Amino acid sequence: MRTHRVLHDLARALRFLTRLPLPALAQEDQPFAAPALSRIAYAIPLAGALVGLVGALALLLAHALGFPPFLTSVLALAALVLATGAFHEDGLADTADGFGGGRDVASRLAIMRDSRIGTYGASALILSLLLRLGAIEALLVWAGPVRCTLALIAAGAVSRAAGLLLLQSLPAARSDGIGVGVGAPGPDAAARAALMGALIVALIVIPAFGVGATFAGLIAPAAAWLAIHRLARRLIGGQTGDVAGAVQQLAEIAFLLAVFIFARGP
Repeated sequence: MRTHRVLHDLARALRFLTRLPLPALAQEDQPFAAPALSRIAYAIPLAGALVGLVGALALLLAHALGFPPFLTSVLALAALVLATGAFHEDGLADTADGFGGGRDVASRLAIMRDSRIGTYGASALILSLLLRLGAIEALLVWAGPVRCTLALIAAGAVSRAAGLLLLQSLPAARSDGIGVGVGAPGPDAAARAALMGALIVALIVIPAFGVGATFAGLIAPAAAWLAIHRLARRLIGGQTGDVAGAVQQLAEIAFLLAVFIFARGP
């Protein structure tokens, strides 16, 4: 695979997942058009790792300035949210509102499309942010700033691979929307994304936390993926972009908590 294609696909993935101001690259065809997930699927975990790097750099800077662990963790989490424009957080809130408040498939999908946030969505969003904040602070205290930043980078990669896999594993629940616009990645593309996410986790987590943490860091997001997969299939008969965002959030939380268990040591 040529280097320029990898860079172009990575740029498209970052434009899709984040609000980072990326200029068009040389010889890049229609850089700001909606990407085809079947082409850039392998780059999604790479883009997720770079999003994690944004949070990691904010964490290292705050730690270097002498900020206490709680404030350092808040700034790292804020950097993660700002980098994506709360893209995945919005999906989590919409999914919680739809799954929790709808009586049937049609009403659930209608609620998920509503831009207003309800009780279920607000509760899910608050709990998600608190869990991510708590996990980051715990890792920072128990594992130190360097290993904590590595965990953030790996979490960004594996959680976005999980969201992508959901789009491939279920049919579209509606005939329009972001999930339909970018298309399903296809089995081969999804498999490449999963392998890329696992490879990033292995390369980062094994040296920093060991094999046990790596295994747990892959199993925990898979469990979160399976739970949402079953819920989405039962409640709306498929997937949407919002559900993929919810999977990303829950997979990231599951990964950070699983790694933290091993960061404490014996």
